[in-house]
Amino acid sequence: MKENIKLGLKENWKQFTLLVVLNAFVGGMIGMERSIFPQFAELEFGVASKTAILSFITAFGITKAIANYYTGRLANKFGRRNLLLFGWLLAIPIPFILIYAPNWSFVILANVLLGISQGLTWSSTVVMKIDLVGEKDRGFAMGLNEFAGYFAVGIVAFLTGYIANTIGITPYPFYIGIVISMVGFILTALWVKDTRVFVHKESATDSTPQLDNVFLETTFKNKTLSSVTQAGLVNNLNDGMIWGLLPIVLLSLNYNNENIGIITAIYPTVWGIGQLFTGKMSDHYSKKAMLFWGMFLQGIAILLIPFSNDFYVLASISAILGLGTALVYPTFLSTIAQATSPRQRAESIGSFRLWRDLGYAFGAVISGITADLFGVEYAIFLIGGLTIVSSLIIKFRMPEQI
Repeated sequence: MKENIKLGLKENWKQFTLLVVLNAFVGGMIGMERSIFPQFAELEFGVASKTAILSFITAFGITKAIANYYTGRLANKFGRRNLLLFGWLLAIPIPFILIYAPNWSFVILANVLLGISQGLTWSSTVVMKIDLVGEKDRGFAMGLNEFAGYFAVGIVAFLTGYIANTIGITPYPFYIGIVISMVGFILTALWVKDTRVFVHKESATDSTPQLDNVFLETTFKNKTLSSVTQAGLVNNLNDGMIWGLLPIVLLSLNYNNENIGIITAIYPTVWGIGQLFTGKMSDHYSKKAMLFWGMFLQGIAILLIPFSNDFYVLASISAILGLGTALVYPTFLSTIAQATSPRQRAESIGSFRLWRDLGYAFGAVISGITADLFGVEYAIFLIGGLTIVSSLIIKFRMPEQI
């Protein structure tokens, strides 16, 4: 059997394409909440505090982070496909809970489920694609994976904003989630195959040294892995703030749901499409340079938000933020894959994604509390400043040869 296993994108294009489609569905589940949630909170449940509104992102971030870590830890034991299938099973009740939620606690519960589901599904598709393609096309594979996920976030964010503006904030936008979760589960059950055999094949010829303690090396000790991990955390910290506070800023400027949907959708859409190019770039250019400039661009874009109220200026800032994120997102994963042995890769990616998605929770809590105490502008300045500091850590701590 092992003789028939070939690593590569061309050799495994059918399974790879199926996993790309599935990751688009995974992204669509987040997009369902992306542009309408602060208004949904206020109109349906009377939740007005920034900290309380952002509690749903905190719940999502913490549970997704933990699910990421355990998906990485358990991928070799239970199989990638089984974890992916279980993730889709957990996604099915989420839109129903949001439609019928009697109070805000049920919305938090839906986001706990969403976090676990996203950790299982997204981490599984990432690891499976890396397993399939081998070393040569790893960045390109991650670009395609993240493109599919985040392009879908942007498209569904726009759709839900449009539907909310046209026929109401609930229940119609959440019908999209019912379709996505059902189709995702069925596709996985019928056609996805596990990829552990590809790991055994690659391990036979790989000479990357094994790490003593994968979690500690990825988090603190290894200069390459820990630099990537802190940048991942800060990237999602600012994404958590944008997710929660940008619609609030736009509402305060009297934009309607459709225009809020457009501006909030540009960022993940540029982020998504950009990764088709930046993923391939990370196979050929300095990963360190791409990570530095990506984080730096994000920081500058965020710092410009409080000075802007024109639609086209805000749309341009959203695009620059998307471009900065596109530079770093596939590069994070391809850098970790390059710096770890195949047998430890899933666990190292799981550890990275634990910290990266805890960034959602940190971003939501820090920006929510700062916004409630000092105002939304100060929250945005704080997060923008932290993003620039993160770019400098990449510049001065990460080894040059990556």
